[in-house]
Amino acid sequence: MGSSTSVVLAALVANGAIAIMKFVGFLLTGSPSMLSETYHSVSDTGNQVFLLVGIKYSGQDADRRHPFGYGKAQFFYAFLVAVLLFGIAGWESLKHGYDAVLHPAHGGGGDPFTLFGATIDPFFVNVVVLVGAIGFETYALAKANAELQRQITEYGWSGIPEAFRKTSDITTLTAFTEDAIALGGAAIALVGIVLTRVTGNPIYDSVSAVIIGLLLMGFALALAWENKRLLIGESLPKEVEERLREAIRSHEGVTHVDRFGTVFFGPGNVVVTADVSFADDRDTSTIDDDISAIEETIRGLDSRVGMVFIEPEV
Repeated sequence: MGSSTSVVLAALVANGAIAIMKFVGFLLTGSPSMLSETYHSVSDTGNQVFLLVGIKYSGQDADRRHPFGYGKAQFFYAFLVAVLLFGIAGWESLKHGYDAVLHPAHGGGGDPFTLFGATIDPFFVNVVVLVGAIGFETYALAKANAELQRQITEYGWSGIPEAFRKTSDITTLTAFTEDAIALGGAAIALVGIVLTRVTGNPIYDSVSAVIIGLLLMGFALALAWENKRLLIGESLPKEVEERLREAIRSHEGVTHVDRFGTVFFGPGNVVVTADVSFADDRDTSTIDDDISAIEETIRGLDSRVGMVFIEPEV
């Protein structure tokens, strides 16, 4: 959880500063893609706030009403990020960009203004803001990627696509994907603004806003889908379950594993249940020791395993 928190905090600081700079750039130039990028960074900032709330809430101890803890809170708040923030921001960006395509209003520059006695071209303000945003997002993406790569190494995944399908750390996954799309969005906006400046045709700026909106909406759908699998109760991957099941089967005195199941109750927190048949000549006191040994073995095989429930069948 500590690694996830640091990833989210890094993204929060970066996105908050970037959102302010992008909005200033939009006010100075009226650029559609800068407004889309403002929506983007505001939604990113709100995203981090929601994720931090989820991390805090999920850290509560288990109680009578929630005997398996509050870990799923992170899945819920990440789902809210997808639906409320990225869906709305993506739609607003797309709508504004589409309107700008139909009704182009400027050539991508805005009127020069004077600051401390110097005349400044707003075009260069946008360029500096977007280049700065690319720098900030690169830093945040590198931090999220480092945590994701650590998980890939720990669990033996083949790469980011497999991690995207299998990780239960939805907070890091959200931050990584968001930072990647934010980096791409800033680059697209920069290209659109520069092309509009060079050609004098505002269509490039407007189309950039449309593309950014589509990116945000696409991410909202992908993130919502990934949260769905965890919210409804996903199990460990099949190969991991088989390894755990085999560890039970191979324990002395075990004749058969009748039923076996796993489910995520939070990021990196799995509950394991199993109905286990023991040999008829196994003493009751010995079975108690067997169950304790099996539970310890299972926890040692995978760090994500938290609670283990073994039901003996003699």
